[in-house]
Amino acid sequence: MKLITFDAFRTLGVAGVRYIKPERMYDHLEEIRSADWLLFPSYWQINTLLFGLHKRTFPSPATYYLGHNKVEQTRVIRAVFPDAMPPTEIQPATRAGIDVIEQAFDYPLIVKEIRSAQGHGVHLLWNREELERFAEAHETLYVQPRLPIDRDLRIVIVGDEVLTAYWRITPLGGYRANVSQGGDIVFDEIPQAAIDMALDVAKRLDIDHAGFDIAMVEGVPVLLEFNRLFGNQGIANASRELGGAMQRWLERCSRARSPE
Repeated sequence: MKLITFDAFRTLGVAGVRYIKPERMYDHLEEIRSADWLLFPSYWQINTLLFGLHKRTFPSPATYYLGHNKVEQTRVIRAVFPDAMPPTEIQPATRAGIDVIEQAFDYPLIVKEIRSAQGHGVHLLWNREELERFAEAHETLYVQPRLPIDRDLRIVIVGDEVLTAYWRITPLGGYRANVSQGGDIVFDEIPQAAIDMALDVAKRLDIDHAGFDIAMVEGVPVLLEFNRLFGNQGIANASRELGGAMQRWLERCSRARSPE
């Protein structure tokens, strides 16, 4: 396989890959046209590579599009897995939108910025005044009730393999379990139901590189979100394990597409 990556860090463990800086894409169009796979392009490259050059990308197009925006991700998941996510209100950042949210949920609320990761852009709001102040700076309100949990699960899937699964324990007095926000990693007693949910969603939506965040609420898995790009904490020998899983997946997909 001829592989080109646009992100050297993400493909450290992939053998025989050629690195091209995203901003140099137009200087290397012939190489790109002749490649079998294009790995980790920047989001702004996706439409050109898919629809202009008709190339195959990893992660998959669905992973890019659904992982880019919490609103679009949530709408798709609610259509396919209606009971998977917490109750969610997506409303315009207006007085009327806030009224709808207050009719649906009690305070405190979890409010998320549409494009954010690593716990950044997640806010715990205690009253209407705080919600109105948030609304002044955003066009859309993405709101969920605060769940009665002190931890959640991170489940990493590459291709169709689960590379790791672990609890992220929320720091005392906090509300975000992200490791980047001080959450602790614990590998004990991972519920199979959460792993099954992540695999099911990934397979159904054609997600092939993501960190799934899942809470357990009264013994039932609840999908919070998935992220196309994720930290390597919790993956032993991360470059080798990730690279190996990518290589196996790309080879399988290439064989499946090759004529008999």
